[in-house]
Amino acid sequence: MTLARLAELHGVATSYSPAPGSTVRATDTAVVAALAALGVAADTPGAVQAALAAHEARTAARLLPETVVWWLDGPRPSWSAGLPAGTRLSLAGTAAPWEHVVGDGEAADPPPGVHALTARTPDGTTATAHLIAAPRKAPLPPERTHGLLVQLYSLLSERSWGMGDLADLADLASWSARTHGTGFLQVNPLHAAVPSGPGSALDPSPYRPSSRRFPDPVHLRVEDVPEYAYVPSRAGDAARLRDAVLREGGLIDRDAVWALKREALEALYAVPLSPGRRAAYRDFLAVQGTALEDHATYCALAERHGPDRHTWPAALQDPRSPGTARAREELADRVDFHRRLAWLTDLQLTGAQRTAVDAGMPIGLVHDLAVGVHPGGADAWAQRDVFAQGMSVGAPPDAFNAAGQDWGLPPWRPDRLAATGYAPFRDLLRNLMRYAGAVRIDHVMGLFRLWWIPEGQAPTEGTYVHYDAEAMLAVLLLEASLSGTYVIGEDLGTVEPGVRERLREAGVLGTSVLWFERQYPPEGDGRPVPAEQWRTDCVATATTHDLPSTAARLSGDDVRLRERLALSTATPAEAAAEISEWLDLFTRLGLLPPGGRDDEEEAVRAVHRFLRRTPARLVGLWLPDLVGDRRPQNLPGTWAEYPNWRLPVADATGRPVTLEELTAAPRAHALLQVFAP
Repeated sequence: MTLARLAELHGVATSYSPAPGSTVRATDTAVVAALAALGVAADTPGAVQAALAAHEARTAARLLPETVVWWLDGPRPSWSAGLPAGTRLSLAGTAAPWEHVVGDGEAADPPPGVHALTARTPDGTTATAHLIAAPRKAPLPPERTHGLLVQLYSLLSERSWGMGDLADLADLASWSARTHGTGFLQVNPLHAAVPSGPGSALDPSPYRPSSRRFPDPVHLRVEDVPEYAYVPSRAGDAARLRDAVLREGGLIDRDAVWALKREALEALYAVPLSPGRRAAYRDFLAVQGTALEDHATYCALAERHGPDRHTWPAALQDPRSPGTARAREELADRVDFHRRLAWLTDLQLTGAQRTAVDAGMPIGLVHDLAVGVHPGGADAWAQRDVFAQGMSVGAPPDAFNAAGQDWGLPPWRPDRLAATGYAPFRDLLRNLMRYAGAVRIDHVMGLFRLWWIPEGQAPTEGTYVHYDAEAMLAVLLLEASLSGTYVIGEDLGTVEPGVRERLREAGVLGTSVLWFERQYPPEGDGRPVPAEQWRTDCVATATTHDLPSTAARLSGDDVRLRERLALSTATPAEAAAEISEWLDLFTRLGLLPPGGRDDEEEAVRAVHRFLRRTPARLVGLWLPDLVGDRRPQNLPGTWAEYPNWRLPVADATGRPVTLEELTAAPRAHALLQVFAP
């Protein structure tokens, strides 16, 4: 019980519920390992007792927690109730002075933001804390709308260099908004990837990036950089990369694309910036500060020592060490090159959002925030003190995966986040929201808790570690309100009781996928949820990047693929029965005309007619569904067995379809017409 008490005090769970009515106890080994990653020794009874005593002493000595939340236009904060009457609260560094005396009537709200709070009791005791003053709800989209879900790398135009780029994204936004009234484009994470090194290929997954703080320059349309006009053209090489994917059946090769783009970017880097552009670049550097300096330094060091920071010399392990400072000076040109790439990418991302809004989109681009970063990448190096060492994020065993999952991503330490006033999370959101109409938070349940797995252990040997959800939400809502950005949470799968309700209260939209919307026992009979009973505050879709396309599911191609790779979780008969039930429902509702169940295109349209009937604020169409693509972009549970994250958008026969062809395809227009006013 003593270990359990210590674990509770530090937010480490000693059990979890994989399903209602079922409780699984976490092993002591997992609990002790999680505590160790939080800097708490608990490997012996004596260590546990000492840690408990130390925690109690620290708590007794502190007048305030390290970070507190003040909800604007809300009730009196609970943390202030524990302060002695007459305690004077004040903020430092605010434009308008703010003070409040505890017990002296109702308090006026402090200005929104993150502030340095000082509390002084009547006996002269003082304490400081970070105060997050935030609105209670995120902004909500002003109107109901529909949009497209696109994996950007897969969308090649006749001008792409072997994979989709930011100019393609802007073009798709302009076409879809002006032609079909789409309100948003949701894209995969565009975070900076871990660079490839000798003997290692670039990890194609956009959900395991090197950095979530800065975008990946591989998405640049190089010809749109003004300095490109003064360097030799790479059009011939670009065409060869493009044709290899579009006309020769090749996979998207991010390594090859980046090698060619880097060569061109190296050439244009030698071209002097004009006075105006140099001034703009300097402004960008001033805004980004140390964070960008660290990121660019990592990129420069990775060129010399390899992409995994664990293999670097000891003197370079710490971004603040004298050895790193010397290396930064020696590599000053390379550091500046990578800072320049971040600026150029930021400019094109901002331009793409501007294009989307100018075309009439009420939201524009929806950027995806991955749940974590690669353990050997830039963020894990630059922010090493904030990450839990020797731990990986994943998921416990459940009904869908008896072995659990290990995503290979180091988690943030909740104690270190609190000590910094959640600065890493704030900075991350602020940067992403610079060029987003909305952000999608992957695995949004991670704001509340994450499954920590000790290094070298199976996912079954992990345990949940809880975060201060109120502080995490306060930062999210503050940054969203300051930038006018809408927030979407990916809340699929097992969700802790109360989490969806809390997110809804906060104005965070959920994610609802048609095939999962059933009235599950014990309350329901397992049948599809009627359209009118779907939740309003969500993005309603037919599929996601981890699921089959609509055509694949309707045709049974998804089941056959999983069977071929020994991944099947349902028999063909079971899958066919499920689809038949949905088609029967569409027919009864008049969404599928008589005889339409054998017409794949008509059935795909019926799925989206049903989605339009729901009250969901946003409805997302999977871009490959516009042309009947039957291949998933990602097949969880595979690595070499399937070309995850490397397939171009294709038609029903598997032939790659360019952006130009997609915008002219009758099938695409017919599906989007489902949402015509």
